[in-house]
Amino acid sequence: QVQLVESGGGLVQPGGSLRLSCTASGIIFSIYAMGWYRQAPGKQRERVAHISGDDRTTYLDSVKGRFTISRDNAKNTVYLQMNSLKPEDTAVYYCNPIFTNYWGQGTQVTVSS
Repeated sequence: QVQLVESGGGLVQPGGSLRLSCTASGIIFSIYAMGWYRQAPGKQRERVAHISGDDRTTYLDSVKGRFTISRDNAKNTVYLQMNSLKPEDTAVYYCNPIFTNYWGQGTQVTVSS
């Protein structure tokens, strides 16, 4: 049974930082490219960042230079370091093994003063 558990969200002021984690079980984590997605109220889910099995990364234009995705295959975990957060980053954040329909419960990120 595949499980994805996201954590690390919370309430942060504009300009602040958060580090999200997603730990996977039930899959051979190292062979999957992994993505971080977000969904804000009333909006479609969008991919924020992606990391391949060999650590190549891509980012949504609006987060380039502020967010960093990384992975630790020994811990079956993918991370999203988010700096210089803006109110428009407010959303529920999910991780996903690319090309699968496996999703966790997500973690809420709220950026507000």
